Amino acid sequence: MSEAALRAAAETAKPFVQVRGLRKSFRIEKTEVPVLKGIDADFQRGERVSIVGASGAGKSTFLHILGTIDAPSSGSVFFDGENVYAKSRSALAAFRNQTIGFVFQFHHLLPEFTALENVMMPALIQRCPRADAESRARELLGVVGLGERLVHKPGELSGGEQQRVALARALVLRPRLVLADEPTGNLDSRTSEGIHELFGQLNERYGITMVIVTHNDALARRMPRRLRMRDGMLESEA
Repeated sequence: MSEAALRAAAETAKPFVQVRGLRKSFRIEKTEVPVLKGIDADFQRGERVSIVGASGAGKSTFLHILGTIDAPSSGSVFFDGENVYAKSRSALAAFRNQTIGFVFQFHHLLPEFTALENVMMPALIQRCPRADAESRARELLGVVGLGERLVHKPGELSGGEQQRVALARALVLRPRLVLADEPTGNLDSRTSEGIHELFGQLNERYGITMVIVTHNDALARRMPRRLRMRDGMLESEA
């Protein structure tokens, strides 16, 4: 194997995301309350991971720090070997927009806009040409099974359809990492299963790393890799 090929193989083998010594505490009145207690974790390119745990275990806090929405009290988060929390606030915001897509329990769609317009919105905010934004949005809405619902507003869509729009929106800027926080928390079991299947299909189609927080153990067990948050730490599950 050539030296260039060896270097490329070594780069591919490196974890895409590395978390080292991650701690997070919140001050409540005069008391310091630790939530994350020194987490080390690696996430590979194209990996699909679930995180489960009791309410208040720190799952959402961990996801917010991984997504650079909230800063850790101490520790580091590396993307491709770069410590992202060493960046300036503006550089970190630009990195987040270019690299990470988010899906939350509440879809946060804009009610006055159509499904197509909602999906286009992040690209338009980033000043992508309108034609490119619309082309990407149409493609993604087709991929998530809503190609016939482009001009429907959120109030005209079911809960599962709204979450599919939110997932398409999370992908429109072509992120390398998608973070989902209880994405099926408000959906019935059948619709939840469909959304989780969709995550798997999109993971395979686009090769995006996905980290999904869910309270549903049955759905979490369908993920190739499962982690459990317990007492502010992450533990692997068989």
